[in-house]
Amino acid sequence: MDVGREEQRLEIYEKEILNQMDYLDSNRQSWNSRVEVHMSSPFYRLDEFRNGRSSLMETELRLLGDVSGRSILHLQCHFGQDTLSLARMGAHVTGVDLSDVAIDKARELAAELGLDASFINCDIYSLPEQLDKKFDIVYTSYGTIGWLPDIRRWAEVVSHFLKPGGKFVFVEFHPFVWMFDDDFTGIAYRYFNSGAIIESRTGTYADKQAPIEITDVSWNHGLGEVITALISGGLILKELREYDYSHYDCFNHCVEYEKGRYRIQPMEDKIPLMYSILCQKPDHV
Repeated sequence: MDVGREEQRLEIYEKEILNQMDYLDSNRQSWNSRVEVHMSSPFYRLDEFRNGRSSLMETELRLLGDVSGRSILHLQCHFGQDTLSLARMGAHVTGVDLSDVAIDKARELAAELGLDASFINCDIYSLPEQLDKKFDIVYTSYGTIGWLPDIRRWAEVVSHFLKPGGKFVFVEFHPFVWMFDDDFTGIAYRYFNSGAIIESRTGTYADKQAPIEITDVSWNHGLGEVITALISGGLILKELREYDYSHYDCFNHCVEYEKGRYRIQPMEDKIPLMYSILCQKPDHV
């Protein structure tokens, strides 16, 4: 055995673990600081949600279909609006999020509204150690995978939790969008994953004037990387769609051109802003 090489391997491994802990801690703090601001902002329309409004959009509703009686795992659920919307539709749903503050609020909201949903506080990669169950549907949407360094591991987690024949529903902002600077005046980042992007800023997408300082660690993931990871994870790609609009007014210079559909004014309808993926796990695995 080459002792020097083994020591080098262990040193690299320890650095990777340390880096992983750093990004998880940083992003947990970032999202913890957002929760109260998000819940009180007009962006999330929490009062309307309490009165029965669903937070789910037409894009994911089409892919989810009839969820009554179905078991659903909702990854990166924030403070649980989509999770609880699925519960209102009759699903048996479990929400997962890195932010302990968000999960606490999700549990409080579920209790307040009398909705039956379970919530787990952990990072996605650790979830198989925390949850021993298979689901009919795994669902995640809007601003999720950019917080994850390793998309292959993410896809393996998705596949791990699906029953044979189960489906994965994924709606996300298009990776093309993340190439631009915040004002969409020029290209600032590579389309491809070139490692961590570390950014500090004031405010949040739900309230750009909020008096909070946040530091985010994120990664860009192109469509090819995402689709290849899901196929490598044993899933069958059933549908991929791209959209020239966003359901959310979360970027600078957004204009609502139809109810619930936004475009970035300088770009109009020329660029993709979202994409959706539907996958299925084979019946016999």
